[in-house]
Amino acid sequence: MATDDAESGTTESARAGRHRNRMRRKKALIDQNIRQATHERGVVVVHTGNGKGKSSAGFGMVARALGHGMRVGVLQFIKGRHATGEEAFFRGVPAVSYRVMGEGYTWETQDRDRDIRAARAAWDTAVQWLGDASYDMVMLDELNVVLKHGYLQTEEILRALTARPAAQHVIITGRGAPAELIAFADTVTDMREIKHAYQSGIRAQAGIEL
Repeated sequence: MATDDAESGTTESARAGRHRNRMRRKKALIDQNIRQATHERGVVVVHTGNGKGKSSAGFGMVARALGHGMRVGVLQFIKGRHATGEEAFFRGVPAVSYRVMGEGYTWETQDRDRDIRAARAAWDTAVQWLGDASYDMVMLDELNVVLKHGYLQTEEILRALTARPAAQHVIITGRGAPAELIAFADTVTDMREIKHAYQSGIRAQAGIEL
């Protein structure tokens, strides 16, 4: 038994040593990468993919920006028919300009011309914000869906993003981000769906989807 205990202790000691060495090497690599990242400017972040959480991730970044005393503009394309918890919360924050300018999901409106008019009106507001240096961050929720359906042209969006104030951050969410936007963006996350509660017959609920 004593031999077994000694061997076990040796094994654990060796495992701890290997872990320590791996973490030292990892820290050295991360520290080196941090030292090399010397630029500071506004970034374009895209959350896309079929999985849940694209807008939620965007709103998490909005909350983070507000914690740093930043001014934020949130503009929602497509969405518009259902009240959400994030709207109820962020509309009450003085540093947030919040506009819901969609007509509802495309399968609900079933009217392409109407959707295009709504997208154009929302984009006109977005252009104003993207040209205003007092906005530290602008979130364009579901803009990817607008581009996917061709309601607006990607080239027009890229021109406005290029011309925006140098320090302004932009978050763009929605399924089907076009390849040109993905190439332009600084950070892109593709959220993949593994499973979703609605597949088991569970309805959208406050605090989760609403």
